[in-house]
Amino acid sequence: MTTDSMPALPTSPGASPADPRLRIAVEAPIGWLIVDHPERRNAVSLSMWKALPALVAALDADPAVRVIVLAGGGEQAFVSGADIAEFAEVRRDAASARAYEDVNEAAFAALRMAGKPTLAMIRGACFGGGVGLAAACDLRIAADDAVFSIPAAKLGIAYPPPAVADVVALVGVSRAKDLFFTARRVDHAEALSIGLVDRVVAAESLRAETLALAATIAANAPLTIAAAKAAIAAAVSPAPAAAERARAAAEACFSSADFAEGRDAFLTKRTPRFDGH
Repeated sequence: MTTDSMPALPTSPGASPADPRLRIAVEAPIGWLIVDHPERRNAVSLSMWKALPALVAALDADPAVRVIVLAGGGEQAFVSGADIAEFAEVRRDAASARAYEDVNEAAFAALRMAGKPTLAMIRGACFGGGVGLAAACDLRIAADDAVFSIPAAKLGIAYPPPAVADVVALVGVSRAKDLFFTARRVDHAEALSIGLVDRVVAAESLRAETLALAATIAANAPLTIAAAKAAIAAAVSPAPAAAERARAAAEACFSSADFAEGRDAFLTKRTPRFDGH
């Protein structure tokens, strides 16, 4: 399925019954979500956008999964954006465009609101909706062949405001304006320098480095990570509900068996074994 230069992905994940071009697999502690549409450089169709939230939810609910990794199938792209070939039908007017945007945003929100940490593994083209998916994840690790662009201004379409906010949170206001206004392409080095991605590695090392990062996260206390994720979200959100979720997540840590395990492991100088309870 792969060449030496391509990160090996799970070879027999389950296809979504809603759209077979989205696949999931569990290689504990990693849950893989793979956009598998290589003949269109992993462009995402409307049916794929619709199917994505349920797949994220399934991985989020799986007790064997501690980290969700989003990746693209094939060698050329992470996600090259929405499937423009269907725009004449699914975005034919303002009403259909709004309905499409709602579905689009639900996919981004599923990643953004997942209880478990989400990691985008980016190889090749990451354009438009691909940037939105990556920005909705908690962390982004990119290969040195990755290229990024938000070409909405060349297509006459608008990006969903919450997805714009995700990009602003990563790169800041001025750089976000640069990316959206110019629709230019950004290579891996610039993406790293402006904060669009968190790490850049050689393409042939992408899978290994992603696995190592996921393993590091997975070895830590799941409830602590969930509390940190909720608190960070609350720090940038004015919504009272966000602050309440953060408080509840923090309280769950201190009443957990993992808290006792971490304390005892520290005192006895051994490696803790967390089970998320």
